[in-house]
Amino acid sequence: MAIIEVEGLSKQYGQVQALRGISFSVEKGEVIGLLGPNGAGKTTTMKILAGFIQPTEGSARIAGYDVVEDPRAVQAVLGYLPENAPLYQDMAVQEYLQMMADLRGIPPGQFQALVSDAVYSTGLQDRLTTPISELSKGFRQRVGLASAILHQPKLLILDEPTNGLDPNQIVEIRKLIARLAKNATVIVSTHILSEVEATCDRAIIIIDGEIRANARLDELTTSSSAIVGVVGDNAADAVSSLEAINGVARVTPETDIRGVKRYRVVGEKNLDLCPMIFDIAKEKGFRLAELQQETRTLESVFRELASQQGVAA
Repeated sequence: MAIIEVEGLSKQYGQVQALRGISFSVEKGEVIGLLGPNGAGKTTTMKILAGFIQPTEGSARIAGYDVVEDPRAVQAVLGYLPENAPLYQDMAVQEYLQMMADLRGIPPGQFQALVSDAVYSTGLQDRLTTPISELSKGFRQRVGLASAILHQPKLLILDEPTNGLDPNQIVEIRKLIARLAKNATVIVSTHILSEVEATCDRAIIIIDGEIRANARLDELTTSSSAIVGVVGDNAADAVSSLEAINGVARVTPETDIRGVKRYRVVGEKNLDLCPMIFDIAKEKGFRLAELQQETRTLESVFRELASQQGVAA
């Protein structure tokens, strides 16, 4: 069952087109990375989903509720941590969370249990009486997360959750997100590739207001290309044999190493070339010095998509 359904969503600010008819869905229990360069439209998407701004065109539904027609119902089932969490610096952690629980309308009978659960989920139990102004940025992020999960939302939206944190704080926040994902669907909006690789099941890549990719990480990084190294007098003749393999789109030369002629063989999507190349080499009698499936990273995928749009990656 889809907890998020977005259809033809567009947003225009004056002459600036922030979103250009994007569509996607998110199933219950998924951890999604909304990935893109700064200014791609990620935060605009998050704000529309959270009911903070309205789209120019299109629709979005969360848990069956329309974000424009029923924003209160939407906000009741989601938790949202903006990039710069609005915290009251002069309040102690416990005081702030109790105030937020009151604003959420949490019933008295559930008040203590839900606040306590949020505190322990985010590791704030030793900071309850500390003024927020005295906390490190990492712990202030935890306070923002605790506030976002007080009402145990079905959907948790995190906009740049590790922005400005040091490496140790980033690791802690990633672990925290993994724990929270056990009980909620999570969207992490970020421009940091490693953030998506460390925390997410699927990536939605937005560039210039358009969705350029939407797939599981293993699908995005699966390559249908192979690197082949051939030795011997008939190395040059191997190219025609490689090109004749069913599903091969092209064969291009790579840098030779120690007399080994190397080629990059590009096949159709999701095609496993190595067994076919091995069979044709055995049949045609050319010797293989190297044969490996080419690997892709999320960074290489993103750079490829960004270069197609002329965006600095």
